[in-house]
Amino acid sequence: MTFAETDTRVSLYGRRALGLTVIAAGLVLAVVLSLAFGTNPLTPGEVWEGLHRRTGSEASAIVWSMRIPRTIVGIVVGAAFGVAGALIQALTRNPLADPGLLGVNAGAGFAVTIGVGIYGGMNIDRYIWFAFAGAALATVLVYLIGSAGGRGTASPATLVLAGVAMAAVLGGVSSFLTLIDPITFERLRYWGLGSIAMTKLDETWSVLPFLGVGLLLALILSGPLNSVALGDDLAAALGTHIMRTRVLGVIAVTLLAGGGTALTGGIAFVGLMVPHVVRWFTGPDQRWIIACSALAAPVLVLVADVLGRILGRPGEIEVGLVVAAIGAPVLIALVRRRKVSGL
Repeated sequence: MTFAETDTRVSLYGRRALGLTVIAAGLVLAVVLSLAFGTNPLTPGEVWEGLHRRTGSEASAIVWSMRIPRTIVGIVVGAAFGVAGALIQALTRNPLADPGLLGVNAGAGFAVTIGVGIYGGMNIDRYIWFAFAGAALATVLVYLIGSAGGRGTASPATLVLAGVAMAAVLGGVSSFLTLIDPITFERLRYWGLGSIAMTKLDETWSVLPFLGVGLLLALILSGPLNSVALGDDLAAALGTHIMRTRVLGVIAVTLLAGGGTALTGGIAFVGLMVPHVVRWFTGPDQRWIIACSALAAPVLVLVADVLGRILGRPGEIEVGLVVAAIGAPVLIALVRRRKVSGL
């Protein structure tokens, strides 16, 4: 190894260490802000007092009954959507891929709408399976549509167009169904905006095992995905089982995006923005991208949620709307760049 190669590797490790430090600090700060801000703002001292002394005070009641469950939900769904985005970008070799843009969230939301129409109510033990089925079906359909006539491959632009079209169709049908019977779909209308305020903690615990399996699959696949990024032929020559990697990847995306959507509705652009930011300091190594996305995505979700509480006071703006307002300009900037960050 030459001196230049050694210097480059040391520089990369330094960037990764700095990036991890910034992410960890950002996550701690985001958690503190999430616990402190809301309809009734709390000082850091009141938050600390409420955490350590569950004495029945107003601050303690606010922190334990409202802020902590909400913060946990934000961390869980943020990690789910962030890793799902990193995974789907690696699988499709498409830097513009995202569970929201490719219609995965819309597929899960449409299936949940069907489930609510059949069973009534919002029992997560029932509609979680609808979310998984809808996410898987949308993922497969978008890839098949995007790769039609392309010998099994699809360009980034084609996949995005197919995903946007799929999301528009499914979202339109879901909206039509909710208008037909507004009483049955009352809670679903707010859920579809992407809110972490309505999700109960016991619902999060029931979905967490599925998200854990999806995250574990993503971490296991991170090594083979580095080979897939080089192209199918070279990956096969390196001993990577292409079909198995893609099938397991689709399962992981289904569990992560479907589970996250079942909890909070679709929160778009998290899976698009976070992997790009992470890639600035990790480089193209999928092991680092996936692991860091799991830590960085909750920061975005929690900060967006805090902004929604502050800007919408005395009410609030759903986190999905705030993230979309941030993500749309980011998407335009990514599209206009001549060279997006490499996968």
